[in-house]
Amino acid sequence: MSGVAADEEVLVLVVDDDQRLRTLLARYLAEHGFRVVTAENAAEARARLAVIEPEVMVLDIGMPGEDGLSLTQSLRAGRARVPILLLTARGAPEDRIAGFEAGGDDYLAKPFEPRELLLRLRALVRRTNQVAAEPPANVRLGPLTFDAARGELTGPGGTVRLTGGEAALLGELARHAGEALSREAIAAALGMDEASERAIDVQVTRLRRKIEPDPREPRFLFTVRGRGYVLKPGT
Repeated sequence: MSGVAADEEVLVLVVDDDQRLRTLLARYLAEHGFRVVTAENAAEARARLAVIEPEVMVLDIGMPGEDGLSLTQSLRAGRARVPILLLTARGAPEDRIAGFEAGGDDYLAKPFEPRELLLRLRALVRRTNQVAAEPPANVRLGPLTFDAARGELTGPGGTVRLTGGEAALLGELARHAGEALSREAIAAALGMDEASERAIDVQVTRLRRKIEPDPREPRFLFTVRGRGYVLKPGT
């Protein structure tokens, strides 16, 4: 698959305080067909986001001032659903989990191969597009309704904020409602690698907080021991 053919319409915002890395990433992604906008810190990223709507973001965690985790949390609190790939010099499991808990959709430890970054960005874009391209019928989850065509969850109080990763996961579970899906199957369907399976557990936990009356006693999103997860819509 040609990078230009696949990515020429995709706008990516790269946020990193390391000028050399920022320049290299911008050049590499542009060579593979992305339209690239860069920012050197959170404040500059906010200024960019006021005038553009990127399809995906690359965001460094370890920036001076407002760091990447804080910016991610702020964007999610403001209902931004742009997929975010977090970069960090720390790659311990607890750091990955912190990134996903903040609302990140993927996580890549430095140093990394530019090719891997490219593949992960393409996967994030595919996951986002898949939600809109293959929508099931609206899914009822008690008082909530999930519209997969828009990736929106609504209820009596209005729209319930979902990240891009949460919307993609809920869309995949909705497409196979009543069927237990393994973590491996979910990761493959969402274009994630095997190392991201722990991220699925984190996303499931976050989803339960939003769709379940009591996340400790699920009514809709169940764990099937030894098999994975199953979504059972209902009123």
